[in-house]
Amino acid sequence: MDRRKKFACALSSCFLTAAILVGSPGAFAQASPATTPKPQNQTEPPSAVDRLTPYQKSQLDRILNDWPYLAKYRDADKKLGPPAPDEARVVFMGDSITEGWGQKATATAPGRDEFFPGKPYVNRGISGQTTPQMLVRFRQDVIDLKPKVVVVLAGTNDIAENTGKTSLEAIEDNIASMSELARANGIRVVLCSVLPASDFSWRPGLMPAPKIKALNAWIKEYSAKSGFVYVDYYSSMVNNEGGLRAELSPDGVHPNKAGYEIMAPLAEAGIAGALKKPLP
Repeated sequence: MDRRKKFACALSSCFLTAAILVGSPGAFAQASPATTPKPQNQTEPPSAVDRLTPYQKSQLDRILNDWPYLAKYRDADKKLGPPAPDEARVVFMGDSITEGWGQKATATAPGRDEFFPGKPYVNRGISGQTTPQMLVRFRQDVIDLKPKVVVVLAGTNDIAENTGKTSLEAIEDNIASMSELARANGIRVVLCSVLPASDFSWRPGLMPAPKIKALNAWIKEYSAKSGFVYVDYYSSMVNNEGGLRAELSPDGVHPNKAGYEIMAPLAEAGIAGALKKPLP
């Protein structure tokens, strides 16, 4: 097994198919020099990679070849082109909470409100992403689009450990780096509070509520110190346990139409405030 295939198997074990590998002893064990050669007609058992579903293979391929998922919006970014001279373009950078804003109803999921109809606002959320992934694609998906304002909503998936264990300080550093890149390129910054959550269905037991509260306190303080606009979604959406109010979400993490209806005017107010600020 060559080095790349070993790496692929390791990643599939860590991120995608831990359950598949349970009960497969020796899958990655090195052969003993004294092992009797297998008969030539005996087929090798399928590797961990071979056992993945097509979707899992596509996810693994993306992790190996496009970790920040630059391909997601590359063509759309080029097609969008520069803003018109009088256009107040705004880019929303985030994860699934941003990407799902404006999601149309399907047979299995309700609609999630419209994404600012008639406004020159650009959605650049990617489901599951963490702040280091957003930082890598920030130039392509934000700076190169030449917006007047960027709205950043990030940190949920870092706390959920989607790309591994991390610290609040590391999340803060990534948010600060995106903000500094924006400022250096003449883009006004709106930083949003992380939405409340008391648990993550895909990573249960992490008890995220106190971490989210602490991260939001830092975002608010950093915004004030740096001259950025802070948008507080959290206070209008939190329940007594530090989670997302049940009527605002189907799963305790992602807003439904009612949730986005709370968020939209808060975002609009933040954008309006940012546009009043002089360029750095």
